[in-house]
Amino acid sequence: MADRYLHLTGTAPGRFLTRRLGLPQPAPLRRWTLETPHLDGPLLHVTAGAPAVTGVAEALRASGLTVTERADRPAAIVLDATGVATAAGLGDVHAALHPVVRSLAPGGRIVVLGTVPSPDDHHQAAAQQALEGFVRSLGKEIGRGSTAQLVRIPGGASAHAAGSTLRFLLSPRSAYVSGQVIELTSTAPDSGAAPDPVADPAAPLTGRTALVTGAARGIGAAVASVLARDGARVIALDVPGAREELERTADRLGATALPLDITAPDAADRIAAAAPDGLGVLVHNAGITRDRRLANMPADRWASVIEVNLDSVLRTTDELLKAGTITHGGRIVATASIAGIAGNTGQTNYAASKAGIIGLVRSLGPRAAADHGVTVNAVAPGFIETKMTAAVPLFIREAGRRMNSLSQGGLPVDVAEAVAWFAQPDSTAVNGQVLRVCGQSLLGA
Repeated sequence: MADRYLHLTGTAPGRFLTRRLGLPQPAPLRRWTLETPHLDGPLLHVTAGAPAVTGVAEALRASGLTVTERADRPAAIVLDATGVATAAGLGDVHAALHPVVRSLAPGGRIVVLGTVPSPDDHHQAAAQQALEGFVRSLGKEIGRGSTAQLVRIPGGASAHAAGSTLRFLLSPRSAYVSGQVIELTSTAPDSGAAPDPVADPAAPLTGRTALVTGAARGIGAAVASVLARDGARVIALDVPGAREELERTADRLGATALPLDITAPDAADRIAAAAPDGLGVLVHNAGITRDRRLANMPADRWASVIEVNLDSVLRTTDELLKAGTITHGGRIVATASIAGIAGNTGQTNYAASKAGIIGLVRSLGPRAAADHGVTVNAVAPGFIETKMTAAVPLFIREAGRRMNSLSQGGLPVDVAEAVAWFAQPDSTAVNGQVLRVCGQSLLGA
């Protein structure tokens, strides 16, 4: 369903009226297209104190933007605050960004580079943790469709490990991601090796097979489409009842349709049979809702949501890892939700299942990397414009759209772009992360 309010505020009378009434002023978001793959303008690189990591300049140049130390209207600003280790050093953060933040172009990006708070130095830990509050607040105030993020690079590591992360955050692909903290791992899954090289940046998943569950429509179909765009051979999975729609999606993408109930006891075996050469990417997107307040929720409504959204994910992941179906260097990406972070009335079952996904990712990520050379991450969508949200009552739908820093709903492609970033061969340092794709929702952390 079209966002008529967003359209209204794009007109002169609409801007005048909504400003007079003090209503939100959403800015149209610029998303990735083949014709506009990069932000329009230079990248301003500034520092706070003495940098504590190497290779930042090289990593920034790999973003595709022109890097400069002076710019009147930058499309992006990157602040290297990895060397900030004291409360007094936070003054350098203010000094670096205060003079330039107003010059950021509409739809711009601010990325602060920090490092992991030290368990042994509480002054350094305080200063680095302060950057999180700073970035989350900055994301809520810069407006005009701009975003702000914090990327933590482990001490002693090179910024080279942040290459795929910076390319994503400093591009139109991250249009609906803001106020997020991404903590990179200190070693790649294969015992410290450098990130896997990408032979073709325009098709980084060439040669990899990706399986997407819940792929017939909505977010799952968008994920399958973006992974196919990036060169993957896609297997699109959904329940047999959605076969017709699933086959249309698969035909459109040149993908393979796999009608299968992911809760079936033999689901992992049938997935393995459909991918005889193994999977390079596994995306757990299938999910259901059976909303009702707990006092009115029968056991079957509870059990069905836990079974589809969580238990089937745990079971098939374990079996596919054990069988070696997910190949070394593979990527597992699961779909959580901000409901699993903030909770939601009438969704105790759904929120529990999605919080469980977050627990899975944080626990399995390090072990899957060590034992199988596989990373495990999750996306946590907020209000995304789908057929499901179009059926939500008007006032609740409008509240969902406006209660975030970008004052609008996201699109399925926004979630898909985040999944594709996790799936990148050179995203080896991105592991155990839960990325909210919610426009920095005012709900939750």
